[in-house]
Amino acid sequence: MTPQDYITLVGLCAGTLTTTAFLPQVIRTWKTRSAKDISTGMFIMFCSGIALWTVYGFLIRSLPVIITNVTTFILASIILVLKLRYK
Repeated sequence: MTPQDYITLVGLCAGTLTTTAFLPQVIRTWKTRSAKDISTGMFIMFCSGIALWTVYGFLIRSLPVIITNVTTFILASIILVLKLRYK
């Protein structure tokens, strides 16, 4: 493996860990049908930031940044939709 391969691997591992951290919240919100303790404003800002990180990933052509942020955006958007749905 080249040094660039190791850098990419570190990025993918870091992104995987931070992205999968959202899964328990998605599952809990889905199962309980309650999102009363989740801040709508925070999740709107967070989803906006993740969307910008995704654009940034495409601009710098970084696969770890693109993959992990697209996945995080999907999971965070699910939480946001559930928040708006289960008010």
